[in-house]
Amino acid sequence: MKTDKEEHNIVKLKVCGMRDKQNISDVLTLEPDYLGFIMYPPSSRYIEKEDVSFLEQKWNSSTKRVGVFVNETVENILASAKKYHFDVIQLHGSESPEEAKQLKEEGLEIFKVFGIKDEFNFSALVPYEPYVDAFLFDTKSKQHGGTGQTFDWGVLKQYSSTKPFFLSGGVSLENIKDLTILEDLPFKGLDVNSKFEIAPAMKDIAMVTELSDWVKSINNKNK
Repeated sequence: MKTDKEEHNIVKLKVCGMRDKQNISDVLTLEPDYLGFIMYPPSSRYIEKEDVSFLEQKWNSSTKRVGVFVNETVENILASAKKYHFDVIQLHGSESPEEAKQLKEEGLEIFKVFGIKDEFNFSALVPYEPYVDAFLFDTKSKQHGGTGQTFDWGVLKQYSSTKPFFLSGGVSLENIKDLTILEDLPFKGLDVNSKFEIAPAMKDIAMVTELSDWVKSINNKNK
């Protein structure tokens, strides 16, 4: 698998849908590149369904915090980013390129999500390219992610942008062997969620550990 040249073929790992303090602490020991926090109230993993005041403090970790938003106002996103010390904003709805631009101008790293089912018009990405750091491809759903369902990864063979991308949507220990289909594409990393849970917002540490070890083994081979 290959990523953008600047990162020397390093595969990044993003663990999304976190909320529980101890569970977060346990996952952080594995040193993932990103932890995702859902800021979408209808989601079963919405962080403010419980007391997450501990996230109002910075942590001593290189892991970046990602705030995941669905069609939220720029003003509210910035307020949440300040409150929870988000390094990255993940736009998971129908946000416009202008909204991505406004957030990027605030010094935030921006991921823009697009849902895929059986096909996708990649020209839709072009207006966002100047303002995002990476795209993220998830399985198209009304829930805006977290379904555990996969899409046909072969669709990504049509990807022509040089912008790096994450793969999401039903990524599991069973199907990561199929990621060779992304060879020669600017694949940035994996975004995992429901397939690594024992309950919504509660990750199975043994499973995440196995995935983390696999990613590290891939990265060691690519050095």
